[in-house]
Amino acid sequence: MEENTPKTRRTLIGSILLWVIVPLVLGSLTALLISRPVIGIITLRDSIYAYTAENLIKQIEYARENENIAAVVLVLESPGGTVVHTEAIYLELLALRKEKPLVVSIDGMAASGAYYLTAAADYAFAKPTSMVGNIGVIGMLPDAPIIFENIISTGPYKLWGSPRDTYMRQIETIKQAFYEVVRGGRGERLKAKTDVVLSGQIWPATTAYQLGLIDELGSQTQAVEKAAEMAGVRNYKTQDLSIFASSSTNAPYGFFAQSENGTLLPYPKEAGIYLLYIPPMQAGQK
Repeated sequence: MEENTPKTRRTLIGSILLWVIVPLVLGSLTALLISRPVIGIITLRDSIYAYTAENLIKQIEYARENENIAAVVLVLESPGGTVVHTEAIYLELLALRKEKPLVVSIDGMAASGAYYLTAAADYAFAKPTSMVGNIGVIGMLPDAPIIFENIISTGPYKLWGSPRDTYMRQIETIKQAFYEVVRGGRGERLKAKTDVVLSGQIWPATTAYQLGLIDELGSQTQAVEKAAEMAGVRNYKTQDLSIFASSSTNAPYGFFAQSENGTLLPYPKEAGIYLLYIPPMQAGQK
């Protein structure tokens, strides 16, 4: 029988440590080499126009093409914006949703065009005091056509594009399209009747939840957890995707109008048709 000498004990302990520590080390190294799944975070904290649309679309495209990104949480704090740029982002979100779960987390506000984007999501959270809705369209009419004696045009609306009353028909068409986006996106979860949805009201999230405009009252953390659950991933990490969106468009030109004294006003500076929430005017603003 082998003697239980100090040398024998050291050899035994060394063998035990070898069989225990080596697998642990190898396991740790393997874990480091395997990429953890990512929940991508895309954030909109501005109105929707050319600059923000380009920025968001680049992030959405990155999320769709990157295999490590398992799901996306879109964080919204926006009053909406232009029709064309809202639609552009919405269509990209639909393409993303076909491949990966998309969850919205409404921070302070998702109004008008920003709610249009919410309708593209699989699931929508909002904080209890978030403001949600304002579903509808607003038109900032151009100046009435006038005659310039030194300009010759081939038609009465060559300089203006269309009669002013055409805007009213366009607004009605866009309003109905907006409703179809909401109805299609929310499906059976939408509890509000058509006239309520299109009333233009903006509601606290507690009311929006009762109307079926959002799915749950909760935080961004809960939105991330929901996205991971829908993607079927654990041991994930989050990543801000804004670092992957370098815009080729110049810095923001200023979406909103300014008063004579330089105060920023809550309506756009250019005529057009918008999916935009305009809060009540403050005293002295004009």
